[in-house]
Amino acid sequence: MSEQSSSKDVSAEASSSDASNAAPSQEPVIKVRDLENRFGDHVVHESLDLDLLDGEILGVVGGSGTGKSVLLRSIVGLKRPNAGTIDVLGTNLNELSEKERSQIERRFGVLFQQGALFSSLNLQENVALPLIEHAKLAREDAEHLARVKLSLVGLEPEAALQYPESLSGGMIKRAALARALALDPDILFLDEPTAGLDPIGAAAFDQLLVTLRDALGFSVFLVTHDLDTLYAACDRVAVLSQKRVLVVDTLQNVAETDDEWIQNYFHGPRGRAAEQSSSSSTAQPKE
Repeated sequence: MSEQSSSKDVSAEASSSDASNAAPSQEPVIKVRDLENRFGDHVVHESLDLDLLDGEILGVVGGSGTGKSVLLRSIVGLKRPNAGTIDVLGTNLNELSEKERSQIERRFGVLFQQGALFSSLNLQENVALPLIEHAKLAREDAEHLARVKLSLVGLEPEAALQYPESLSGGMIKRAALARALALDPDILFLDEPTAGLDPIGAAAFDQLLVTLRDALGFSVFLVTHDLDTLYAACDRVAVLSQKRVLVVDTLQNVAETDDEWIQNYFHGPRGRAAEQSSSSSTAQPKE
């Protein structure tokens, strides 16, 4: 089964210009203020501020060691920050009990870099697991909804009974996305979702993400190094540098920031190629 055919229903109408079709509101669903993260004497973040707006896809980029994944893990509760506040959906996570925090975190969907599927479970069972454990659904009902979610991300019905070891990288990412969407989250967290995918598979995933955001209305916190993803999917881009968010704005405005790393990243050979590819896709007439 090809990845191209599996995505035909959900991404055929998406294009690289779709990211601007669903304009996010100015109301933040995540507010990070004065965040500090340390590992021993090593300071990763200091006085870091960042907002994720309702309905937007926010791309988070930065050089190696700037703490992109650490920031994601701090927000989703996998690492407790050393200082600062994180407000999610109007609630300060630091002030919640474990039970209250768990309720908020059920409104998150998380896709880790390698997919993190359970190898001993088929795709249907992987996606059904959070529905059984958190939503307390009966197995039959959970597996029915799991098949719906797998279809939503463009996988064919027969994929439901396949195991991760038999799948391509693109299919694993789609199945992991289906599991992240199992509980109908308000916020989706993605850590390098296109890493390891070929250009065609990565482009299809970008289109799928925008299509689902437009249809379902969730917000997306997206850690990536993929310039094509920034151009194809992101409403805004945040650059981590010097232990904080150096700039957060539209991609066009960020790319013009007077900073050596930003200029090398966005205007180097790969950056120019991504911009040219995005411009070519946008210029193509829609049928």
